[in-house]
Amino acid sequence: MIYNHILSLIHHSLGDACCPAVWMQRCTQPVGSHGGQSIKSCIMANRHAVTRSMASDPAAAAAEATRFDFLVIGGGSGGLAGARRAAELGAATAVIESHKLGGTCVNVGCVPKKVMWNAAVHAEYLHDHSDYGFDVGNVRFSWETLKAKRDAYVTHLNRIYRNNLDKAKIQTIQGYARFTDDPEPTVEVNGRKYTAPHILIATGGQPSVLSEDEVPGARLGITSDGFFELETLPKRSVIVGAGYIAVEMAGILSTLGSKTSLIIRQTGVLRNFDAFISTNCTKELQNTGIDLWKNSQVKSVSKTDKGLEVTIVTKDPEKKNDEEKTSVIQEVDCLLWAIGRLPNTSGLNIGSMGLDTDEKGHIIVDEFQNTSRSGIYAVGDVCGKALLTPVAIAAGRKLAHRLFEGKKDSKLDYSGIPTVVFSHPPIGTVGLTEEEAIKARGKENIKIYKTSFTPMYHAITSRKSQCIMKLVCEGKEEKVVGLHMQGLGCDEMLQGFAVAIKMGATKADFDKTVAIHPTSSEEFVTMR
Repeated sequence: MIYNHILSLIHHSLGDACCPAVWMQRCTQPVGSHGGQSIKSCIMANRHAVTRSMASDPAAAAAEATRFDFLVIGGGSGGLAGARRAAELGAATAVIESHKLGGTCVNVGCVPKKVMWNAAVHAEYLHDHSDYGFDVGNVRFSWETLKAKRDAYVTHLNRIYRNNLDKAKIQTIQGYARFTDDPEPTVEVNGRKYTAPHILIATGGQPSVLSEDEVPGARLGITSDGFFELETLPKRSVIVGAGYIAVEMAGILSTLGSKTSLIIRQTGVLRNFDAFISTNCTKELQNTGIDLWKNSQVKSVSKTDKGLEVTIVTKDPEKKNDEEKTSVIQEVDCLLWAIGRLPNTSGLNIGSMGLDTDEKGHIIVDEFQNTSRSGIYAVGDVCGKALLTPVAIAAGRKLAHRLFEGKKDSKLDYSGIPTVVFSHPPIGTVGLTEEEAIKARGKENIKIYKTSFTPMYHAITSRKSQCIMKLVCEGKEEKVVGLHMQGLGCDEMLQGFAVAIKMGATKADFDKTVAIHPTSSEEFVTMR
């Protein structure tokens, strides 16, 4: 397929001056044969030919779009991974980015969030120091110091990404991309046009926000993006949402010393997780001192001299009428909306390309990341599936191998993807929930193993936190199809178990493994 793209590109750029027969002879000899050329060398030769042609006719070059082999819209995890791998395979590649390189993960997501979570974990350990014989005295915390060090680290990562692109000879185009109405898929950035036979959309997502019509005063709140701009630790925080971002933000703020309320519409958090995890996490949030408002929603927000006033309406699920109780949380320094995320496609003009989207605007792709328009692909959060950095990275690389290395079956396997929630304590999960397994396989074919215990670390601490673990097994052979846990260290112990599940491990395989004692992880190989 790539040979045809090369010929099309050359013919478009050189017109009648090129000789397709000659190029076909040069580029279709078997890779590695005597005197033959690889896909990579053909791409490089084509790149130089196009450059010479444009240099000889500046007027034509100015009138036409700048051409690449691979054009990536979005400099986040998925886009950068795909771009770098394509460049390694010889493709002339460009990345279009409107903000900082690294996307959500590096700038306002995984990386700075993990730094903040690490600080919160330190705060938890400080409470335990006296139980372990340490006299720490009067320890003070500086949000300002933490923020400065965190931001410096993020800036350092931005520079690394820029240097990596430069080393790979990938052109970086700063600005907003917008698809044009040209017959050939083309984007415009700052008045200049760019095109390629392969265009990847990897623009990620952005936090959902409520309108003033939905909640008067909603604009007075911030999103998770704004959390990383806070200059000081809020004395009083209100978080709205029940997903992982809400849980993580609430845990960080509360543990670092902000009086925190979490507003959820139903009775528990993380409702898309296994019920075992959802129930325990809800309990742990309350154990850490978070003020949890169940069956509640924000009705309005107003500003006073002492801060924000957040009006809450709460329904009693046991009452059949629509009676609501109204309450007001006063003197709020930080109201944070964590009510979901939307695809970042506004302004792209994807409608002109005829790309299919779902009801939330996510770009629909097949198993190979193809959109409904030939030559246009999408990876990462913009697709709305498995919104995780490693997923976007893996999908971007797989796509590059398919397009530029001839690996036609190269695609990402979306099953068995592990994920961690950096709550307090952290959550680790991989595979099917009990509910999903029963729905897919039938209750009679599913067997559950679970346990709950106090980690040895907390044996002598006044602060207590449980560790829970669960295995979801299928069939007579009891293949492990799901593994779920919450507790101290679960974030770091999950990866190895994810490998075992990916390899098809059974409960018997777990049982035959000698335990590491004394650890929490040994519970997974001693469950009965």
